[in-house]
Amino acid sequence: MRFSPGLVLLLSLLSPLAHAELIDDVNDRGELRIALEANTPPFNFKDGEKLTGFEVELGEQLAKEMDVRPSFITTDDSDLLPGVETGKYDVAINHIAMTAELRDRFDFSEPYRVKPDLAIPFQKGNPAFKSSLDKALERVKADGRLKALAQKWFEGDTPVVKAP
Repeated sequence: MRFSPGLVLLLSLLSPLAHAELIDDVNDRGELRIALEANTPPFNFKDGEKLTGFEVELGEQLAKEMDVRPSFITTDDSDLLPGVETGKYDVAINHIAMTAELRDRFDFSEPYRVKPDLAIPFQKGNPAFKSSLDKALERVKADGRLKALAQKWFEGDTPVVKAP
């Protein structure tokens, strides 16, 4: 059976291999674009002009493990997840619980906090990115950095709000 050149081109465009992986875009840019609201202490907030908080430090650690720099973009709730969905941001680290509804729209990292399961959403269909993000998170957990961040920003389950 012979395929016309147009059909071969169409099939190659529809192939999952033709889809650029998010991890390739992140590596090409050398940065992980992290969206957050920056108004929910102790998770993420501004101390003067400086972004800080548990999730800011977690994002810094994950980007470091992925060998890219973190680029934090503050936004509001109306743009946060739609921005991830459209590719405006690579991830949102904004104490987002994995719900059934959100699992239909996004892929998620492994949880970084439990009860509820807080995880990092990103565009569906990026298995290499998921693997890279999960491995980075695993290393941050394994060497105690995640636990140290939790101890710094939370006492048990009670948030510790740093005074500006």
